[in-house]
Amino acid sequence: MNGGRDTAPAPAPRPATARDRDAVERLLVASKLPTDGVAGILEARPGDFLVVDDQTRAGELVAVAGLERCGRDAILRSVAVREEARSHGVGAALVERLVDDAAGSGVEALYLLTTTAEHYFPRFGFARIERDVVPAAVASTVEFTSACPASAVVMARRLATAAAVRRA
Repeated sequence: MNGGRDTAPAPAPRPATARDRDAVERLLVASKLPTDGVAGILEARPGDFLVVDDQTRAGELVAVAGLERCGRDAILRSVAVREEARSHGVGAALVERLVDDAAGSGVEALYLLTTTAEHYFPRFGFARIERDVVPAAVASTVEFTSACPASAVVMARRLATAAAVRRA
């Protein structure tokens, strides 16, 4: 007996496409996350966002997470999971894959801002930092300058990039 829980495997994350923009923005709005800059990323580098499709409603998403690249660094942003799908590992799978993708593409450090999930991200190697130590390229993004409040917690994680691993 499974206690009424659905034991079907969650759908696998896939790279977003520009056609996912409306669904991504709907999920971010429903999750009370900013949409500023999302359209531009989805136009220029749609694969920097990962999505999980809703298997029951065409054109809708269960989860989303993305990277905003800033030179050698990036912002982990827009991590959202529909409420009824939380606590099933969907968000963790997205974050882990984006961290791996970022490291594999040469990103040296990931940064994020959060007003609600400061206790969620340490399991992925993120630690709280002061806003004034964030690199200028990251600090000048819309995410840092206007989309998120100044009270948002800043977190960072250094990555072992493929180049660093080869040098070791």
